[in-house]
Amino acid sequence: DLDADLIFIKNIDNVVPDRLKQPTVAYKKALAGVLLKYQEIIFRYQKMLNERHHATLESGILAEAANFLENTLNTKPPDNQYYTEKEELFYYLKEKYNRPVRVCGMVKNEGEPGGGPFWAENTDGTVSLQIAESSQIDPDSVQQQNILKHATHFNPVDLVCATKNYKGEKYDLTGFTDPATGFISKKSKDGKELKAQELPGLWNGAMSNWNTLFVEVPAETFNPVKTVNDLLREQHL
Repeated sequence: DLDADLIFIKNIDNVVPDRLKQPTVAYKKALAGVLLKYQEIIFRYQKMLNERHHATLESGILAEAANFLENTLNTKPPDNQYYTEKEELFYYLKEKYNRPVRVCGMVKNEGEPGGGPFWAENTDGTVSLQIAESSQIDPDSVQQQNILKHATHFNPVDLVCATKNYKGEKYDLTGFTDPATGFISKKSKDGKELKAQELPGLWNGAMSNWNTLFVEVPAETFNPVKTVNDLLREQHL
C-alpha cells in the first residue's frame, strides 16, 4: 500500500549507535543511486516494449535490450536458449522488463547465520540472482552445502526497492512471488525444538520474480542484535 518511488527495507534488529550511523546513511544513498541509475535504462526499455509493436522495432534494439537483461540484470534465458525469432524475443523481453526492481546490499560473509546472494534456476527455466536462506538449501546435497559453506557474501537485509513502472503505476506485487519457495525451518519454544512451515520470505520467495542487483556494502553497516550477548560487541559499546 506504500505510494513511494523508492522503498528502503532493513532488518529491525540491525541497529547501530549514533556514532556509526554516518556510514549506514551514506551507503543507503549509494544503493538508491545505483537503483536510480539502472531504473532509468529499464524504464527506457519498458516504454519501448510496451508502446511499440515488435514488427516496428529493429533487431539491433532488441538485441541491446536482451544483452542488458542478461549481462547487467543477470537474467539468463532457459537452458541458454537464445531467441532467434524476433516476435518471440520481443515478448520474452517485455515480460522480464515489466517487473519491480531491487538493489540489495551484501556484506562479506563472516559466519553470521542466515542467507546470501546466489544464482538460482527459476520455475520458468531462467537463471537469475536470488537471495536464499540457508534453510532453503538442500541439507542432503553435498554440492549445495559446499556452495553455501564457501559463499563469499551474506544478506544483511539492506534493500532499496522500486515498485512502479515507467508510467508511475504501482505493480501488483503478489504477481511476482514464487509460492513454491515456502520452507520448513527449525524453531524452539520452552526449550523444545519445533519445525515450522513458513511462507515465502519477504526478500526471497516474495520477491523471486523481481529484477535484482547485488552491491557489496561494508561490514560496518551491519550490526545485528539477535541475542542479548550481541550487545557486548564492540559496535554496541
